[in-house]
Order: sequence, then structure tokens, then C-alpha cells
Amino acid sequence: MGLKTKRDRLCVVQLSTGDGNAHLVQFAANSDYKAPNLAKFLNNPQILKIFHFARFDIAALEYYLGVNIDNVYCTKIASRLARTYTEFHGLKDLCNELVGVSISKAQQSSNWGQEELTDAQKKYAAQDVLYLHEIMDKLDKMLEGSGRKDMAQRCFDFLKTRVELDMAGWSSLDIFKH
Repeated sequence: MGLKTKRDRLCVVQLSTGDGNAHLVQFAANSDYKAPNLAKFLNNPQILKIFHFARFDIAALEYYLGVNIDNVYCTKIASRLARTYTEFHGLKDLCNELVGVSISKAQQSSNWGQEELTDAQKKYAAQDVLYLHEIMDKLDKMLEGSGRKDMAQRCFDFLKTRVELDMAGWSSLDIFKH
């Protein structure tokens, strides 16, 4: 419903294993957020979870589903470390440049809390995850080429702490700044 985790409820979670299929889990307005299969998947540290802007997604998923997400990869962080020649690190930009797919972000600001999602919303939600595996593979090659793969992994590992700082009230403050 929005970008404020504690204010705006979780409505939809989308997943893909990289096989060309996307799975959507929709939560009703009065949801108790009991999704045992989704929680089992997210809690499994053996499964790599790929996100675009993991900082936000991890916060929402942990807050609403009560899960503990480890073993993550963030395409936005990887892009910022690997693609230093640009300031465009959005998913739309990555899909266009790295996988040659043009995606529309028109549904991004639509009403995700409605009882029935539109076909356009379902397509948008699917596109948000369908290309993440391929993007990750391309970014990994770029990170390796620049010698920044280990740095990226350390950033991914730090995300748990960054999310904790965000949720504790330090979301807009850089505590490392002098």
C-alpha cells in the first residue's frame, strides 16, 4: 500500500525460482499474515532470496510475516557497485540494459489493497521478479570483473542490521556520517 512499513500494510508478495514462472501471494485487508509455506521458504537460510531493493522488502516481510530472512542478494546494491557508469539503478533500467526487456512501472502506484488484483497488476507483480535471476547473473559477472563481489556480499550481509536500524527509527540518518 505504500513505502512506510509500519503504516502501510503488506498486500502482495511475489516469488520466482527463475524458471519463467511467478507466484503471487495476496493478503486481505484483515489478514493475520499466516502463510506457513511462504514463511518456511523465507526462513530457510539454504535458499538464496533475490530482491530488488532488499532493504525495504526484508523490513516488510519480517515485520508482517514474522520471518527471519538470511541469505539475500540485492540487485539494487549490486547494480550500484557494478554499474558505476550510471545513476540509473531501478529495476526497469536493469531489465532494459541487462536482459533486453522493457517493463512498465505504470501499476506501481495502483491500489494493491483491493480485493481482486487486475490483470495489469498481476503482470506488473510478475515482472518485478521474473528477471531477477538473470539480472543477478549479469551483475555477478560485472562485480567479479571489478573486484567488488566480496564487497557486495558484505553489503548483503549487512542488510539485516540496516533493516534493524530503519525499523528502530534511523531510516533517514546515516549513522556513519561525521
